[in-house]
Amino acid sequence: MSEKPHLLLVDDERSIREPLAQYLSRNGFRVTAVDSAAEARIRLNANAIDLVILDIMMPGEDGLSLCRYIRETSEIPVILLTARTEETDRIVGLEMGADDYVLKPFSPRELVARIKVIFRRVATGGQRVTAPDGANYSFAGWLLKTQERTLVDSEGVSLPLSTAEYNLMLAFATRPNSVLSRDQLLDITQGREANAFDRAIDNQISRLRKKIEPDPKNPTLIKTVWGGGYTLSAEVRKL
Repeated sequence: MSEKPHLLLVDDERSIREPLAQYLSRNGFRVTAVDSAAEARIRLNANAIDLVILDIMMPGEDGLSLCRYIRETSEIPVILLTARTEETDRIVGLEMGADDYVLKPFSPRELVARIKVIFRRVATGGQRVTAPDGANYSFAGWLLKTQERTLVDSEGVSLPLSTAEYNLMLAFATRPNSVLSRDQLLDITQGREANAFDRAIDNQISRLRKKIEPDPKNPTLIKTVWGGGYTLSAEVRKL
């Protein structure tokens, strides 16, 4: 990014919001700080935001609801701020598409490190995987059209894919029924390795499941192999 990345900080606690906004500003970021989800929605619609830092526990609309809205309407990265006792909320937040979470109380230096990790991922995530011979792939009633970079269902309805979703779907389609680790998927789709803070693949898998699985919470196509990674459990035809 040639200009300072624009962060939207959403936290109803002034004692956290204001010092954190100042710290982030001193560390090379442009920061807009608000105290509610309602105000955050206004800023998201009015400004170009590069990343959202979002407290889960807020009066009125909570952070999880706002996270869902952000993920349904954009691909802006989201970092959740959460108390140590809220394990369920952290899991739900990640399933909704949050890119990372930081436990309160936290070190501002740690938060900055996590922000930089996400921006490095975003900077390298624009590459597209090329299909061999421009082929299309058919599986389980779906057709992956590589020229249009869309998925078409059995009724002929096209679903657009983000760059990350397309790269991931093509990786699975060209390696059906093979267990692919997170490191392998990152290497195949983005040409890099995972790190301790990186949840990019998990979040992309979650979004892809919402598009192709009848029940995303009980996936039958893109399956998790515990300790191994993920696999596309389907017969794939190259067209």
